[in-house]
Amino acid sequence: QVQLVESGGGLVQAGGSLRLSCAASGLAFNAMGWFRQAPGKEQEFVSAISWRGATTYADSVKGRFTISRDNSKNTVYLQMNSLKPEDTAAYYCALGRGTTISTRGNDYNFWGQGTQVTVSS
Repeated sequence: QVQLVESGGGLVQAGGSLRLSCAASGLAFNAMGWFRQAPGKEQEFVSAISWRGATTYADSVKGRFTISRDNSKNTVYLQMNSLKPEDTAAYYCALGRGTTISTRGNDYNFWGQGTQVTVSS
């Protein structure tokens, strides 16, 4: 059974930075993704990375967020810079069903418990 544990969330002022981490057990060659969900809103794709390092981002975070992974540590990171109040949400990492990166939640079959990011104005 794969387990994903996120960390690094918190409260930050607008313009600040946070780095989220996701430690995975049993991670092999699968793609990994980050999603977020704000209260009263649907889940939203944030970013994804393949085992080889190919990446994709939602337009809303492009240029501000950077996803990376350390395969030797089975860990995926999300560096978030220039944070805005609209980035406030619970952030979830997810393990893809395969090796190809995807923006669709249905293409991920294991999810972490989530970490809260709150950006004050």
